Amino acid sequence: MKVCIIAPDRIFLTVDATQCILPTNTGSIGILPNHTPLMTGLDIGVLLLCEEGGESQSTLWTAMVILGGFALIQDESLTILVNEAEFGTAIDPDEALRALQDAQSAADKADGSSDGIQRRVALQRARARYQGTLREQALVTV
Repeated sequence: MKVCIIAPDRIFLTVDATQCILPTNTGSIGILPNHTPLMTGLDIGVLLLCEEGGESQSTLWTAMVILGGFALIQDESLTILVNEAEFGTAIDPDEALRALQDAQSAADKADGSSDGIQRRVALQRARARYQGTLREQALVTV
């Protein structure tokens, strides 16, 4: 299936994929070719994409961190509109861990105000970025 990931400022990625795992607002969902047409909201989290390796017939998984958006599945294509996206390989794991620890400390001090909401969203983003580095490290070519 054709997968196209679009951010506000660019086409982030266009690729043929055999599988995709999306972080939706109600949990993760796996998408395979011939999936039933669907539109769903996306949460902040890690998107996993599986591509065929071509001549080597190996399977290549890629982890990407997305910051919410929408996905539309129809006619053997998956169009993903995201607020922001980055590859797990582009994130420094040590920096992501420090940011997660800082965000957790800030969120622990959050109250019910709009500042508290912003701190919890920052924590969710930092957690997704750190998980993206872990997922990328754990993905193995089979």
